[in-house]
Amino acid sequence: MSDPSTVADAAIGISQRLYDRLADTTAVIEALVAKESPDLTADSSLLQLLRETVTANVETYFSAIRHNIPVADVAAPPVALEHARRLAQRGVPVNALVRGYRLGHSMALRVVLEEIRSADLDPDLRLDVLGEMSTLMFGYIDEMSQQVSAVYQTERERWLESRNAVRALRVREILAGDSLDVDAMTAAIRYPLRRTHVALVVWYPESGGDKLAAAEGFIKQLAESVAGHGAPLFIPADSATGWAWIPLASNAGADAMAQIRSCAQAGEPWVAIGNPLAGVQGFRRSHQQALATHTLAVASGSVRVSAASDPGLSAAALLGGDNVAAARAWVGETLGPLACATDGDERLRDTLRVFLRTGSSFKAAGEQLHFHVNTVKYRVQRAIERRGRPITDDRLDVEIALLLCQWYGAAVLSPLSPQDE
Repeated sequence: MSDPSTVADAAIGISQRLYDRLADTTAVIEALVAKESPDLTADSSLLQLLRETVTANVETYFSAIRHNIPVADVAAPPVALEHARRLAQRGVPVNALVRGYRLGHSMALRVVLEEIRSADLDPDLRLDVLGEMSTLMFGYIDEMSQQVSAVYQTERERWLESRNAVRALRVREILAGDSLDVDAMTAAIRYPLRRTHVALVVWYPESGGDKLAAAEGFIKQLAESVAGHGAPLFIPADSATGWAWIPLASNAGADAMAQIRSCAQAGEPWVAIGNPLAGVQGFRRSHQQALATHTLAVASGSVRVSAASDPGLSAAALLGGDNVAAARAWVGETLGPLACATDGDERLRDTLRVFLRTGSSFKAAGEQLHFHVNTVKYRVQRAIERRGRPITDDRLDVEIALLLCQWYGAAVLSPLSPQDE
């Protein structure tokens, strides 16, 4: 048995080395939890909360080792508690939350074991350090699981007390695609499911205040402005986001979408809009489109009002999804220096994108951009030179990369190089 002080010092050294590689350590834990527990990463906001929760828990665990803090005295990180509340609001089962902690525990233990194996320690000391760190880790995960579960249960009970929350549960059952009695569910949620619907996601990027009440008021005004055929449906997705549906005339089309967009532009919240579609299937599909549009808008951080019908948006949302980091790497590989976040490169990208979309017609691109043909030719040539290679062999890749740049903006662009600053 090694001396306790020697074991403690070695454990501190191991934890410090892992803390110095915090990003790598948390990335492997997050990847496992996200893969095995898809309920915890249903959209971009939950995914971001999961990432921050993993990071905060890893930091807290290593701090407990370095400063010899008893597990019983460790409070769950605030972001971990907020993560639990959001899951309760979304109706994600508490066992999914607890399982996420168990999965994180298993991967964290594996990471610690690999670090101990690579350390220059006596074999007996290695075993003692592993025992010390694994005991503390088990105690930490057990304590955190209890704390976040208690917060989850409290929030779940509070959330279910309101009538809107019960209505939201019925709506989620409809969205789940289970067989249902359309007329009975129409009465339960007080919304005409047999009509044509346009779904929306509304949110306020800045927290604080009763934002959901403001968002619901905005949806009511929007429905009145577009002469909706019945009262709109609004449910909170969580404390920061609302889902909505507006019933429209059966022949609603481009004109209705243009009117909705115009009214939304005049409002304050950010809005993602699905296409007008009929019946229960349309209710679900329009919502799926609005969610995908919302994911893209959150990732870009610059598109306040967007719609699934915007040219190229649905494809960009499908290609980017929640894996924006991978999209950024691929865009950089495809466009080279043309993917840099400069005003000049943005102008070249826009011209090249329109040129390719119009069938490589300088005249058609010039008419759409309101440029002289020679200006289009010059910018296209500069864009190709900036990229560093022709576009003839991989034109489709270039078009897709330009589409991602158009909709995701800075989220998929490369940092400025010294010569670009």
